[in-house]
Amino acid sequence: MIFRKLKSMRDSALLGLTGIAAGLLVSGGAGLAEGAGEGHAVPGQMGLQRGTTPIAHEMHWFHDQLLLPIITVVCLFVLGLLVWVALKFNEKAHPVPSRTTHNSLLEVAWTIIPVLILVVIAIPSFRLLTRQLVLPDADVTMKVTGKQWYWTYEYPQDQGGGFSFDSLLKPEADIKPAEGDIWLLSVDNMAVVPVGKTIRVQVTAADVIHSFVVQSFGSRIDAVPGRLNETWFKPEKEGVYYGQCSKLCGKDHAFMPIAFSVVSEQDYATWLADAKKKFASTSTPVAVAAADVAH
Repeated sequence: MIFRKLKSMRDSALLGLTGIAAGLLVSGGAGLAEGAGEGHAVPGQMGLQRGTTPIAHEMHWFHDQLLLPIITVVCLFVLGLLVWVALKFNEKAHPVPSRTTHNSLLEVAWTIIPVLILVVIAIPSFRLLTRQLVLPDADVTMKVTGKQWYWTYEYPQDQGGGFSFDSLLKPEADIKPAEGDIWLLSVDNMAVVPVGKTIRVQVTAADVIHSFVVQSFGSRIDAVPGRLNETWFKPEKEGVYYGQCSKLCGKDHAFMPIAFSVVSEQDYATWLADAKKKFASTSTPVAVAAADVAH
Protein backbone atom coordinates (compact mmCIF):
# COMPACT_ATOMS: atom_id res chain seq x y z
CA MET A 1 0.00 0.00 0.00
CA ILE A 2 2.78 2.40 0.99
CA PHE A 3 4.79 1.57 -2.13
CA ARG A 4 1.77 2.28 -4.31
CA LYS A 5 1.33 5.66 -2.62
CA LEU A 6 5.00 6.51 -3.11
CA LYS A 7 4.79 5.48 -6.75
CA SER A 8 1.72 7.69 -7.19
CA MET A 9 3.55 10.64 -5.59
CA ARG A 10 6.56 10.02 -7.81
CA ASP A 11 4.39 10.01 -10.92
CA SER A 12 2.69 13.21 -9.79
CA ALA A 13 6.06 14.86 -9.25
CA LEU A 14 7.14 13.88 -12.74
CA LEU A 15 3.94 15.37 -14.14
CA GLY A 16 4.62 18.55 -12.21
CA LEU A 17 8.15 18.77 -13.64
CA THR A 18 6.77 18.21 -17.12
CA GLY A 19 4.27 21.03 -16.65
CA ILE A 20 6.98 23.40 -15.41
CA ALA A 21 9.24 22.51 -18.30
CA ALA A 22 6.44 23.15 -20.77
CA GLY A 23 5.63 26.46 -19.12
CA LEU A 24 9.25 27.60 -19.19
CA LEU A 25 9.60 26.57 -22.83
CA VAL A 26 6.52 28.55 -23.80
CA SER A 27 7.73 31.50 -21.76
CA GLY A 28 11.05 31.39 -23.55
CA GLY A 29 9.22 30.99 -26.83
CA ALA A 30 7.39 34.26 -26.28
CA GLY A 31 10.72 35.98 -26.74
CA LEU A 32 11.63 33.86 -29.74
CA ALA A 33 8.42 34.96 -31.43
CA GLU A 34 9.87 38.44 -31.71
CA GLY A 35 12.24 37.11 -34.34
CA ALA A 36 9.51 35.34 -36.28
CA GLY A 37 8.50 36.13 -39.80
CA GLU A 38 6.03 38.96 -40.30
CA GLY A 39 2.48 37.69 -40.43
CA HIS A 40 3.20 33.96 -40.31
CA ALA A 41 4.92 31.30 -38.27
CA VAL A 42 8.43 30.11 -39.15
CA PRO A 43 10.09 26.70 -38.67
CA GLY A 44 11.28 26.24 -35.09
CA GLN A 45 9.26 29.18 -33.78
CA MET A 46 7.82 28.95 -30.27
CA GLY A 47 5.30 31.30 -28.78
CA LEU A 48 2.77 33.63 -30.35
CA GLN A 49 3.08 35.26 -33.73
CA ARG A 50 4.11 38.90 -33.63
CA GLY A 51 1.01 41.06 -33.19
CA THR A 52 0.22 44.01 -35.41
CA THR A 53 -3.08 45.27 -33.93
CA PRO A 54 -4.06 46.74 -30.54
CA ILE A 55 -6.10 43.60 -29.74
CA ALA A 56 -3.17 41.31 -30.57
CA HIS A 57 -0.85 43.36 -28.33
CA GLU A 58 -3.30 43.09 -25.43
CA MET A 59 -3.67 39.35 -25.99
CA HIS A 60 0.11 38.92 -25.89
CA TRP A 61 0.37 40.96 -22.67
CA PHE A 62 -2.38 38.85 -21.08
CA HIS A 63 -0.60 35.62 -22.04
CA ASP A 64 3.04 36.61 -21.42
CA GLN A 65 2.80 39.00 -18.47
CA LEU A 66 -0.13 37.54 -16.52
CA LEU A 67 -0.91 33.91 -17.34
CA LEU A 68 2.63 32.57 -17.67
CA PRO A 69 3.90 34.00 -14.33
CA ILE A 70 0.82 32.64 -12.54
CA ILE A 71 1.20 29.22 -14.17
CA THR A 72 4.91 29.11 -13.31
CA VAL A 73 4.37 30.02 -9.65
CA VAL A 74 1.52 27.50 -9.26
CA CYS A 75 3.56 24.71 -10.89
CA LEU A 76 6.60 25.43 -8.68
CA PHE A 77 4.42 25.54 -5.55
CA VAL A 78 2.73 22.22 -6.39
CA LEU A 79 6.08 20.62 -7.21
CA GLY A 80 7.47 21.84 -3.87
CA LEU A 81 4.52 20.31 -2.03
CA LEU A 82 4.96 16.99 -3.85
CA VAL A 83 8.68 16.83 -3.03
CA TRP A 84 8.04 17.81 0.59
CA VAL A 85 5.35 15.13 0.99
CA ALA A 86 7.51 12.47 -0.70
CA LEU A 87 10.49 13.22 1.57
CA LYS A 88 8.72 13.86 4.87
CA PHE A 89 5.87 11.36 4.81
CA ASN A 90 7.47 8.20 3.49
CA GLU A 91 7.67 5.09 5.68
CA LYS A 92 11.32 5.56 6.61
CA ALA A 93 11.12 9.21 7.68
CA HIS A 94 7.67 8.96 9.24
CA PRO A 95 7.07 5.39 10.44
CA VAL A 96 4.06 6.36 12.56
CA PRO A 97 1.55 8.00 10.24
CA SER A 98 -0.39 11.02 11.41
CA ARG A 99 -4.10 10.49 11.93
CA THR A 100 -4.96 14.12 11.26
CA THR A 101 -8.05 14.29 9.04
CA HIS A 102 -8.97 17.98 9.01
CA ASN A 103 -7.29 21.37 9.19
CA SER A 104 -9.78 24.23 9.03
CA LEU A 105 -7.20 26.93 8.19
CA LEU A 106 -5.71 24.84 5.38
CA GLU A 107 -9.12 24.02 3.92
CA VAL A 108 -10.13 27.68 3.92
CA ALA A 109 -6.81 28.66 2.32
CA TRP A 110 -6.95 26.14 -0.52
CA THR A 111 -10.47 27.34 -1.29
CA ILE A 112 -9.91 31.10 -1.14
CA ILE A 113 -6.49 31.31 -2.83
CA PRO A 114 -7.58 29.61 -6.09
CA VAL A 115 -10.67 31.84 -6.16
CA LEU A 116 -8.48 34.95 -5.80
CA ILE A 117 -6.18 33.71 -8.58
CA LEU A 118 -9.18 33.23 -10.87
CA VAL A 119 -10.44 36.74 -10.05
CA VAL A 120 -7.03 38.19 -10.97
CA ILE A 121 -7.19 36.33 -14.29
CA ALA A 122 -10.87 37.11 -14.93
CA ILE A 123 -10.76 40.92 -14.69
CA PRO A 124 -8.33 41.56 -17.60
CA SER A 125 -9.83 38.59 -19.44
CA PHE A 126 -13.33 40.12 -19.42
CA ARG A 127 -11.88 43.48 -20.45
CA LEU A 128 -10.11 41.86 -23.41
CA LEU A 129 -13.23 39.93 -24.44
CA THR A 130 -15.27 43.13 -24.31
CA ARG A 131 -12.80 44.94 -26.57
CA GLN A 132 -12.91 42.05 -29.01
CA LEU A 133 -16.70 41.80 -29.15
CA VAL A 134 -17.74 45.47 -28.97
CA LEU A 135 -16.92 46.78 -32.43
CA PRO A 136 -15.76 50.38 -32.82
CA ASP A 137 -16.86 52.58 -35.73
CA ALA A 138 -15.33 51.07 -38.85
CA ASP A 139 -13.46 52.79 -41.68
CA VAL A 140 -13.82 49.75 -43.94
CA THR A 141 -16.44 47.01 -43.81
CA MET A 142 -16.08 43.75 -45.70
CA LYS A 143 -17.77 40.38 -45.74
CA VAL A 144 -15.99 37.03 -45.65
CA THR A 145 -17.71 33.76 -46.51
CA GLY A 146 -16.13 30.40 -45.73
CA LYS A 147 -16.71 27.66 -48.27
CA GLN A 148 -15.40 24.14 -48.85
CA TRP A 149 -12.52 24.87 -49.19
CA TYR A 150 -11.78 28.51 -49.92
CA TRP A 151 -12.86 31.99 -48.88
CA THR A 152 -14.93 34.61 -50.67
CA TYR A 153 -14.30 38.31 -49.95
CA GLU A 154 -16.91 40.98 -50.67
CA TYR A 155 -16.38 44.75 -50.69
CA PRO A 156 -19.52 46.95 -50.51
CA GLN A 157 -20.29 49.40 -53.27
CA ASP A 158 -20.82 52.35 -50.94
CA GLN A 159 -17.17 52.10 -49.89
CA GLY A 160 -15.71 52.06 -53.38
CA GLY A 161 -16.16 48.35 -53.92
CA GLY A 162 -19.17 46.57 -55.32
CA PHE A 163 -17.31 43.39 -56.19
CA SER A 164 -16.41 40.01 -54.72
CA PHE A 165 -13.79 37.39 -55.42
CA ASP A 166 -12.73 33.92 -54.34
CA SER A 167 -9.41 33.29 -52.66
CA LEU A 168 -7.98 29.81 -53.17
CA LEU A 169 -4.76 28.12 -52.14
CA LYS A 170 -2.02 28.74 -54.69
CA PRO A 171 -0.93 25.42 -56.27
CA GLU A 172 2.50 24.19 -55.24
CA ALA A 173 3.68 24.40 -58.85
CA ASP A 174 2.97 28.16 -58.81
CA ILE A 175 4.78 28.88 -55.54
CA LYS A 176 7.71 31.28 -56.03
CA PRO A 177 9.67 31.67 -52.77
CA ALA A 178 11.78 34.43 -54.31
CA GLU A 179 8.59 36.50 -54.60
CA GLY A 180 7.57 35.78 -51.00
CA ASP A 181 5.21 32.90 -51.67
CA ILE A 182 4.71 30.36 -48.89
CA TRP A 183 3.38 26.88 -49.63
CA LEU A 184 0.05 26.18 -47.87
CA LEU A 185 -0.37 29.88 -47.03
CA SER A 186 -0.15 31.87 -50.27
CA VAL A 187 -3.35 32.36 -52.27
CA ASP A 188 -4.26 33.42 -55.79
CA ASN A 189 -6.24 36.51 -54.65
CA MET A 190 -5.37 38.26 -51.39
CA ALA A 191 -7.77 40.47 -49.48
CA VAL A 192 -6.44 44.03 -49.29
CA VAL A 193 -7.03 46.56 -46.49
CA PRO A 194 -5.52 49.98 -45.68
CA VAL A 195 -3.03 50.36 -42.84
CA GLY A 196 -4.08 52.24 -39.71
CA LYS A 197 -7.82 51.89 -40.43
CA THR A 198 -10.42 50.03 -38.41
CA ILE A 199 -11.63 47.06 -40.45
CA ARG A 200 -14.99 45.45 -39.64
CA VAL A 201 -15.26 41.90 -40.96
CA GLN A 202 -18.65 40.22 -41.23
CA VAL A 203 -18.15 36.46 -41.31
CA THR A 204 -20.46 33.67 -42.41
CA ALA A 205 -20.29 30.30 -44.18
CA ALA A 206 -22.03 28.76 -47.16
CA ASP A 207 -21.90 25.07 -46.24
CA VAL A 208 -20.37 23.92 -42.93
CA ILE A 209 -18.85 25.70 -39.94
CA HIS A 210 -15.47 27.27 -40.66
CA SER A 211 -13.34 29.52 -38.46
CA PHE A 212 -11.79 32.80 -39.58
CA VAL A 213 -8.41 33.20 -37.85
CA VAL A 214 -5.57 35.65 -38.46
CA GLN A 215 -3.15 35.33 -35.55
CA SER A 216 -1.21 38.55 -36.14
CA PHE A 217 -4.48 40.51 -36.07
CA GLY A 218 -5.72 38.79 -32.90
CA SER A 219 -8.84 37.80 -34.85
CA ARG A 220 -10.69 34.52 -34.38
CA ILE A 221 -14.39 34.02 -35.06
CA ASP A 222 -16.57 31.19 -36.31
CA ALA A 223 -18.12 31.26 -39.77
CA VAL A 224 -21.53 29.63 -39.30
CA PRO A 225 -24.04 28.95 -42.11
CA GLY A 226 -27.13 31.14 -41.75
CA ARG A 227 -25.48 33.41 -39.16
CA LEU A 228 -23.52 36.64 -39.55
CA ASN A 229 -20.76 37.09 -36.97
CA GLU A 230 -18.49 40.10 -36.73
CA THR A 231 -14.92 40.82 -35.73
CA TRP A 232 -12.55 43.74 -36.25
CA PHE A 233 -8.89 44.65 -36.44
CA LYS A 234 -6.77 47.75 -36.96
CA PRO A 235 -3.43 46.85 -38.61
CA GLU A 236 -0.52 49.04 -37.59
CA LYS A 237 2.03 47.96 -40.17
CA GLU A 238 2.04 47.23 -43.89
CA GLY A 239 2.77 43.68 -44.99
CA VAL A 240 1.16 40.35 -45.76
CA TYR A 241 -0.54 38.53 -42.90
CA TYR A 242 -1.72 34.94 -43.05
CA GLY A 243 -4.30 32.86 -41.25
CA GLN A 244 -6.06 29.54 -41.65
CA CYS A 245 -9.42 27.94 -41.00
CA SER A 246 -9.24 26.39 -37.53
CA LYS A 247 -12.36 24.22 -37.74
CA LEU A 248 -12.27 20.65 -39.02
CA CYS A 249 -14.47 21.49 -42.00
CA GLY A 250 -13.79 18.56 -44.31
CA LYS A 251 -11.10 16.72 -46.25
CA ASP A 252 -9.37 19.91 -47.50
CA HIS A 253 -9.57 21.75 -44.19
CA ALA A 254 -5.79 22.22 -44.20
CA PHE A 255 -5.84 23.85 -47.63
CA MET A 256 -7.94 27.00 -47.19
CA PRO A 257 -5.57 29.70 -45.95
CA ILE A 258 -6.42 33.34 -45.32
CA ALA A 259 -4.17 36.08 -46.69
CA PHE A 260 -4.44 39.84 -46.09
CA SER A 261 -2.26 42.46 -47.73
CA VAL A 262 -2.05 45.64 -45.62
CA VAL A 263 -1.13 48.62 -47.79
CA SER A 264 -1.11 52.41 -47.66
CA GLU A 265 -4.32 54.37 -48.25
CA GLN A 266 -3.09 55.45 -51.69
CA ASP A 267 -2.25 51.89 -52.70
CA TYR A 268 -5.59 50.72 -51.35
CA ALA A 269 -7.48 53.23 -53.49
CA THR A 270 -5.48 52.10 -56.52
CA TRP A 271 -6.20 48.44 -55.73
CA LEU A 272 -9.93 49.14 -55.39
CA ALA A 273 -10.03 50.73 -58.83
CA ASP A 274 -8.12 47.83 -60.39
CA ALA A 275 -10.11 45.18 -58.51
CA LYS A 276 -13.44 46.60 -59.71
CA LYS A 277 -12.30 46.03 -63.28
CA LYS A 278 -10.65 42.68 -62.59
CA PHE A 279 -13.58 41.11 -60.74
CA ALA A 280 -16.42 42.94 -62.50
CA SER A 281 -17.34 39.99 -64.72
CA THR A 282 -17.54 37.52 -61.81
CA SER A 283 -18.96 39.73 -59.09
CA THR A 284 -22.51 39.79 -57.82
CA PRO A 285 -24.07 42.80 -56.06
CA VAL A 286 -22.54 43.07 -52.61
CA ALA A 287 -24.68 44.00 -49.63
CA VAL A 288 -23.17 44.29 -46.17
CA ALA A 289 -25.54 44.10 -43.22
CA ALA A 290 -25.83 47.01 -40.84
CA ALA A 291 -24.08 46.45 -37.53
CA ASP A 292 -27.30 46.20 -35.49
CA VAL A 293 -28.74 43.62 -37.92
CA ALA A 294 -25.49 41.64 -37.88
CA HIS A 295 -25.62 41.33 -34.15
